[in-house]
Amino acid sequence: MSKKPTIVFCHGIWADGSCFSKVIPALQADGHEVISVQYGLDSFAEDVATVRRTLNRVGGPVLLVGHSYGGATITASGVDERVVGLVYIAAVAPDAGETVQDQLDKYPSDIFSRVVVADGRAWMLPNGTEFFAGDLSQEDQKLVWATHYAPVFDLFNQQKLGTGDIAWKSKPSWYVLATQDHTVHPDLQRWVSTRMGATVTEVASSHVPMLSQPSVVIDVIRKAAAAVLGNRLATGTKGAGVPVGAAG
Repeated sequence: MSKKPTIVFCHGIWADGSCFSKVIPALQADGHEVISVQYGLDSFAEDVATVRRTLNRVGGPVLLVGHSYGGATITASGVDERVVGLVYIAAVAPDAGETVQDQLDKYPSDIFSRVVVADGRAWMLPNGTEFFAGDLSQEDQKLVWATHYAPVFDLFNQQKLGTGDIAWKSKPSWYVLATQDHTVHPDLQRWVSTRMGATVTEVASSHVPMLSQPSVVIDVIRKAAAAVLGNRLATGTKGAGVPVGAAG
């Protein structure tokens, strides 16, 4: 019961698992088992299935961390009994019957003026990095664009979650809110984090605080890991998480 939680990262669109490379080493040094899921952004169902397959390859308990669209994948996969907590980074977090696109339509952001659909995928234009990672250096923004991975064009309309598929309703949640985000609007972040009852940390960052201000993200994950571990030690639980609001 004293085992530190495994940290499992879930990336967003226009990215892959390497987008967490600035935060993983510190958590490994803390003694956590860490893995970053590599899903294909071809379908929401398959992305969630990939997260679940990854859970089968690591030890429990698990703290799931999702950035951007990854907030939807951890919302769905986080109902697994091995998951004891959720950390959202500038992320969406759908409820039952609600798609990611529904959320984005409520709070439109600038990035989608810099996106083109071609070959069935949604590509970010080179100048889109201004609204995606504008607080990185020009060199790093060019690297972000050169390595970005385009999702299938209708990915944000594929969420078909039922009432029993929403992990933030039963697991404690933390949220890194990026106040200078032009991809997931800060007001959308405030709305979803308030709705889930998350412990919120605000940071003056673009959409990618794990790249621009990794120390803030590391600190939030450390606090979340300590909280879920402390709860397990106090209650003697071996499996699933604790009620929302019980930590933080």
